[in-house]
Amino acid sequence: MGVDGRSTSADYYIRTSRRFLAQAQEEFNRGDMLQASEKAWGAAAQAVKATAEQRGWEHSTHVRLFENIKRISQETGDAELHDLFHVANSLHQNFYEGWQTDDSVQRGIQRVKVLVERLDAHNARR
Repeated sequence: MGVDGRSTSADYYIRTSRRFLAQAQEEFNRGDMLQASEKAWGAAAQAVKATAEQRGWEHSTHVRLFENIKRISQETGDAELHDLFHVANSLHQNFYEGWQTDDSVQRGIQRVKVLVERLDAHNARR
């Protein structure tokens, strides 16, 4: 366990989430909307994995990530977490399809930032 009670794996997922979020903005600034989209998705997925890891929940598949965000939303009473994760998933789809506008990708990155911050705050309260 880490100093604050988090498991080493959860710490790894938190650090990775923050790194991916920064990289998403860097890719956006470079004009690579596909990579920006995928890094933002990665940041969201890693943040959910950190939360699941702290609770001892399985988190190795997309299905599990969606189940976990639903459980986290219910546990915390923060229903918007579920919606924010769906924004992240749309960015993941955008990586393959490239249909989102630059503005949409930027707004998506900002929504993922909110998701990551809220999950981190909920985790710190545990």
